[in-house]
Amino acid sequence: MSMKRTNVYADPEDLAIIKEAAKRRGISEAEIIRQGIHLAAMANRVWDEPLFSRTFEGPGRTLPKSEVRDTVADAVRRETGAGSGSAA
Repeated sequence: MSMKRTNVYADPEDLAIIKEAAKRRGISEAEIIRQGIHLAAMANRVWDEPLFSRTFEGPGRTLPKSEVRDTVADAVRRETGAGSGSAA
C-alpha cells in the first residue's frame, strides 16, 4: 500500500506516550500514529447502508425474550421458506 506524507500538530504529552509505547512494543512511532489515523478514519466513516436495514412490526412495547425469539424465528422461516420445525 502506498503512503502519503502529511504534517500534523500534536500535544507533546501525547507524543511522549507514543514514543514510550513504540519503544515498549518494538515498533515505530509512525506505525502507532498510522494505527491511530486508521481508527479515526473508521470511526468517522459514513456507510452507504444502515447497519440495521430490516425492521419488524411489533406491539409497541418491550417483548419478553421468548416472544422475541419466536417472532424472529417466524420471520426467518417466512424468508427462507422453511417448514414449521422448531428453531434452535
